[in-house]
Amino acid sequence: MGSQPWMIMVVICATFMQISRSVDSSSVDDKILSLPGQPPVSFQQYSGYVTVDENQDRALFYYFVEAESHPASKPLVLWLNGGPGCSSIGIGALSENGPFRPRGGGILARNDYSWNKEANMLYLESPAGVGFSYSTNQSFYDLVNDTITAQDSFIFLQQWFVKFPEYKDRDFYITGESYAGHYVPQLANLIAQSGLKFNLKGIAVGNALLEFNTDFNSEGDYYWAHGLISDATYELMNSVCNSSQLWRESITGSRFDACVVVNKRLSVEFPKAFDGYNVIGDTCTSSGESQLDVPGYPFRPKFQFSSSTPPVQAALDQTKDSENIDVCVKEKSSQYLNRKDVQEALHAQLVGVTRWTGCSRAFQQVMLFNFLCSVVNYDMLNLEIPTVNIVGSLVSSGIRVLVYSGDQDSVIPFIGSRILVDGLAKELGLNATVPYRPWIEDKQVGGWTQVYGDILTFATIRGAGHLAPLTSPKRSLALFAAFLSGKSLPEALPN
Repeated sequence: MGSQPWMIMVVICATFMQISRSVDSSSVDDKILSLPGQPPVSFQQYSGYVTVDENQDRALFYYFVEAESHPASKPLVLWLNGGPGCSSIGIGALSENGPFRPRGGGILARNDYSWNKEANMLYLESPAGVGFSYSTNQSFYDLVNDTITAQDSFIFLQQWFVKFPEYKDRDFYITGESYAGHYVPQLANLIAQSGLKFNLKGIAVGNALLEFNTDFNSEGDYYWAHGLISDATYELMNSVCNSSQLWRESITGSRFDACVVVNKRLSVEFPKAFDGYNVIGDTCTSSGESQLDVPGYPFRPKFQFSSSTPPVQAALDQTKDSENIDVCVKEKSSQYLNRKDVQEALHAQLVGVTRWTGCSRAFQQVMLFNFLCSVVNYDMLNLEIPTVNIVGSLVSSGIRVLVYSGDQDSVIPFIGSRILVDGLAKELGLNATVPYRPWIEDKQVGGWTQVYGDILTFATIRGAGHLAPLTSPKRSLALFAAFLSGKSLPEALPN
């Protein structure tokens, strides 16, 4: 995208034409009176649809929560989950950094580390076909790719600011994780190229896919250094079939003998009860499945069901791992969002599907479900599109960038992200303004960080997995707050 300015102009022109034809209802119509089972709160909540293509009757679903205090003086932050095809509401809002967490029995509990303590948070289910977002033209689902996703999100934002004009001039940030390493910079690039005054100040991406080969080929080093694979398997991954080759085979359906051997060894050495997204965490035993497909699509956190009904509540009794993290929260989120009273409160509807699902991909209809809940056939060849160059162009235009990594993620390890950020800084001629050092949260090491040119930051979150706000909520909030403030992360205490 960054190398094709003419294509960007085509997208922008199409966007303006769409905006001129369609204006959705006001924010008043989308106000949530109360969510079933929620505790009393002082902040306002909204959710509903924004039409992004009237001709194809395509609409994206959002959930918006104002800041806990002083919302008029705090920035607006858009959060995008990755996948491609995973829900920013079921995963992002309800399982990670939103104001509530489902606790079973229809109850929502307050999240003490919600990001709306620092900002007004906007969660978007994108592209159409994810979560409650939809297209009544079913053929659209076979055309979805990075370009369409960015274009629709761009149209969404313009329409959303019509609903909420009071936020149009607010400081604006785009954040996300995993495959949002594509979504976030590509959307930010459209905004930067459009000339529209969105007041975009920065982007932040966590455990992000930025460059296919570098990110995935760091898996083998991570596996071996953490004792997850044998020496023999590590040697094979370095000599005959590395992780990027395994991923490429999974995407294209091709098979080479050397990779078949490596894949079989990985399948043996990764046990069923293992969470590749958080190598020190436990798994939700109700699913009965490994949390890491090898090589599969491991950066789509699984929402497991039986063939036709959600898991019974008794199966979710085991909810805490050794770090007191609710390892079954994604399953509980799915149960909650499939309730009719919850959908009514959210102004949501199921269009073309019979159930809400956390991650949408077409082949799941055959492999995992007896009901239609997954429709998006995303162009997986887009995984190989590098976005680190787009990040570089954003930095060059003055937009602050944070690339952060939970250091217990084996799927998109911090190793690749660190290499890419350091290489980008050198390419841009940015010197280290904050040398590589630990940062502190509540008198403990929160992770490590390095800042280049006071505009490009790399940081790790100690003890966090792929879904950092879920697995290390307190440290993730501290990192988020520091990023919004533009201040360096706290330094180590003196001896």
